[in-house]
Amino acid sequence: MRRNQVAIVGAAETTKLGVIPDMSQIQLHADAALNAMADAGLKPSDIDGIATAVETPQQIAHYLGITPTWVDGTSVGGCSFMLHVRHAAAAIEAGLCKTVLITHAESGKSMIGKLPRSIPADSLQGQFEAPYGIYGPPSQFPIPVLRFMKTYGITHEQIASVAVVQREWAAKNPRAMMKDPITVADVLNSRMIAYPFRLLQCCLVTDGGGALIMTSADRAKDFPHKPVYVLGTGESVETPMVSQMETFNSSRAFKVAGPTAFREAGISHSDVDHLMIYDAFAHLPLFGLGDLGFMPYEETGKFIADGNTRPGGKLPLNTNGGGLSYMHSGMYGMYALQESVRQMRGIAPAQVPNAKISVCHGVGGMFAASGTIIFTNEK
Repeated sequence: MRRNQVAIVGAAETTKLGVIPDMSQIQLHADAALNAMADAGLKPSDIDGIATAVETPQQIAHYLGITPTWVDGTSVGGCSFMLHVRHAAAAIEAGLCKTVLITHAESGKSMIGKLPRSIPADSLQGQFEAPYGIYGPPSQFPIPVLRFMKTYGITHEQIASVAVVQREWAAKNPRAMMKDPITVADVLNSRMIAYPFRLLQCCLVTDGGGALIMTSADRAKDFPHKPVYVLGTGESVETPMVSQMETFNSSRAFKVAGPTAFREAGISHSDVDHLMIYDAFAHLPLFGLGDLGFMPYEETGKFIADGNTRPGGKLPLNTNGGGLSYMHSGMYGMYALQESVRQMRGIAPAQVPNAKISVCHGVGGMFAASGTIIFTNEK
């Protein structure tokens, strides 16, 4: 993909976030989509491309009354929406469509009309992990995280610092679910979930959604808001089983998606003003900082604990509060993208002054997939 040829022209989340018992999952999709269209000054008839995950593109198209010429139903977990941005950029450049709507929504808390998730019995995970009790994030992450800690000298206090710092960002965000200040001691004294994770190191469980609208950079200047350009993209996938065996040294998918996006964008780490790293659990920002090449893994814990990513720090990270304190409906990537776009528009509740480049890095499918999108507000 060429730099700055495609832009975000519409971005919005659902009208409400948190606990929404009066809306089904597909209604949340529609709410986010219509809010994004209103943000871009568009109608459903203006959309000719649709991308979504879990729900199918045809379901969203039918519900909204859209007849697209291009669809993408890629569903690889929480980073699916990063991949959708990459695919949509390629489709727009190729002339397959002109205006793409990317939607996400989940009734993760209220479970209203939520599609069930399952592990097929004939899959690698179904055959070789689930029968032995490895099922879901709380049971899949702990052992690899302990290995990561031992290998790189990461302490419990350093991982707890991730939750503390992100709560500082959340306190600045009126839409964040959790705003009260917390300390490292609060985190380490919270209820044990699965060693070494305690409650305040685990993501929230909420309802909500978000949507993005993309078009060519040439057309973007005619929309209401200043365009946010796609500067670089990257993606990769691997099998969950292989990924989990290597998680102590993070994921090969991470190490492909991030560097690919940096090369495509033509930037160095020193050019980055703002960073979003998927944080379903508190250790993920440490993995992301290492995988993206910002620093060696052994330095990541101290880097965050020393305050470098908090408000006023030299590398603002997860400025909406992240999945730990902002919201997490089950697949968090869309909310990370939304915050990157807000930062590039200059309208984020905790705005980073003079931010020009934002890196948004996601993981999905229990480290089996990764996507990275680099945005800029300069053409």
